[in-house]
Amino acid sequence: MTLPCLDTLRPALEGVVASVLASVLATVDADGLPNVSMISQVHYVDPGRVALSYQFFNKTRRNLLATRRASVQIVDPETMRQHRLDLAYEESLTSGPLFESMKARLAGIASHHGMEGVFRLLGADIFRVLGVEAVPGPVLPRAARPRPLLAATRRACAALDECAELEELLDRATEVLQTQFGIAQSMVLMAGDGEDRLYAVASRGYRTSGVGAEVQFGEGVIGVAARERTPIRIGHMRREYRHGAAVTETARRAGLIEGAPRTIPFPGLAAPRSQIALPIQEGGRLIGVLFAEAEETMRFAYDDEDALALVAGHLGARIAILRAAEAEDDPAGTCAALVLAGRVTVRPYAADHSLFVDHD
Repeated sequence: MTLPCLDTLRPALEGVVASVLASVLATVDADGLPNVSMISQVHYVDPGRVALSYQFFNKTRRNLLATRRASVQIVDPETMRQHRLDLAYEESLTSGPLFESMKARLAGIASHHGMEGVFRLLGADIFRVLGVEAVPGPVLPRAARPRPLLAATRRACAALDECAELEELLDRATEVLQTQFGIAQSMVLMAGDGEDRLYAVASRGYRTSGVGAEVQFGEGVIGVAARERTPIRIGHMRREYRHGAAVTETARRAGLIEGAPRTIPFPGLAAPRSQIALPIQEGGRLIGVLFAEAEETMRFAYDDEDALALVAGHLGARIAILRAAEAEDDPAGTCAALVLAGRVTVRPYAADHSLFVDHD
């Protein structure tokens, strides 16, 4: 056993079920009788802790509560390298950012294997890693990345720093995802002041821009990332985390609104297999969400999440700077009306007769 540091083992924590690559969890009861089961997720929490998905393993659950110890064997799906983690149970979470992230990923894994009605997350069990042991076996070489993520992140942030206006900055954000990270489909959504929804303000790689499309907090990958202020990443898509037009069906069924819904269509892929949404924040306040998707399965790994989280954080800082500069230049808020013809983007939408001025 060695002292735990899980950063180098994260590729083995992605979560694959119903295959030879599934993680194996072993526990014992109070009398020392062992029990072994397959587990869907071993989720990275920090360099010294992991979270296991608590689903329906009644015997395993009883053992954990009795002894508070477990052992889990993980497999890197690319290299086939295996490790065994010695775990000490700390607590269980049934809500919050970590729980929601695991819930979204488990739903995607279950959907990928046609087991939506079987796998349902009841809780996220947090464990401290006491030791890491390498398991002997054949190991394959890891493929080289086409783009070094650290260099791509540095270039992306530098490109954002070049923008002097907010609209240019938002468009540049989707541009750098394509040029620096090879992500063809992406968008930026901004949170409305005092509202529980986001509005698409920039997009790339879709047939229509979708500017003005709405996503409510808690709706799909984007809405959950906004509500929980945490990245949400899915490598196998699940129906409930996909987006269509954001329509308030509850109000319609209650008779509060009538007629056919008239919304700006959400510009998503018809059949995405991977999605990632990262909150854009400034000073602890949610500004928006940076979103990307792909038709490939498992397109976004832990390292991609780290890199894009840095880009989203830098984007939030740049948005705050440009907004502060605009407020200093126009304290009375009258500038927009005076320079409407020269600098402000106006987009009319015939579907509902709405008019967007600089995406507002």
